[in-house]
Amino acid sequence: MRRAVLNWSGGKDSVLSLDAMARSQDYEVTTLLATVSEEDELALMHRIPARLLHRQAASLGIPLRLVHVPREPSNEIYEARHAEALRELQGRGIRFVVFGDRYLEDVRAYREKNLARIGMKGVFPLWKDPSAVAIRSFIDRGFKAVVVTVDTRVMPAEYAGRPLDDTFLDDLPEGVDYCGERGEFHSFVYDGPGFSEPVSWEAGERSQEGEYACLALHPTEQDLDR
Repeated sequence: MRRAVLNWSGGKDSVLSLDAMARSQDYEVTTLLATVSEEDELALMHRIPARLLHRQAASLGIPLRLVHVPREPSNEIYEARHAEALRELQGRGIRFVVFGDRYLEDVRAYREKNLARIGMKGVFPLWKDPSAVAIRSFIDRGFKAVVVTVDTRVMPAEYAGRPLDDTFLDDLPEGVDYCGERGEFHSFVYDGPGFSEPVSWEAGERSQEGEYACLALHPTEQDLDR
């Protein structure tokens, strides 16, 4: 079985990618690789605290490797720090990197170009997977998630903090991808198949960061004591 690292955001596409890899039995995901900002230890796009990313990884039984970058990194810094982390994993016999992209050809080409420079290959288990089918499977199979960021240019700020469920899908504005493929929204998954136990969390305040409305997430006191 080929060993792989999975590009981890803590959201639905990361979880669906991991689930797809587990069911394929062609690869063993040995590490989750998450990018967080140096300033606040939050995932760059999803704004999930690193503490909760660690709790996800613990529940899934897979080690987490963090890559620290500035809140708004240049391409040079972002690529260099990722390459450093991937070379470290490559030294452990890992040759494949898993991504949750579906349709964006330019994003896939960018990822594959960077991986080729260090002799690694990308795996895209969700590629061309219809968003409506994927999100239906996500909900029907019992995954639990909360929407943590929304692009207020296409969605109301109040959608941040809502459960990712049937009602949320029914209320999506016209033109918004069911999985937020173009960055319309991001999520935090806290339970479902593969989790040994739910990741406990508390919702904080909603704030506006540029074009995005973001829900603050906090580990519960029970989590902090572990």
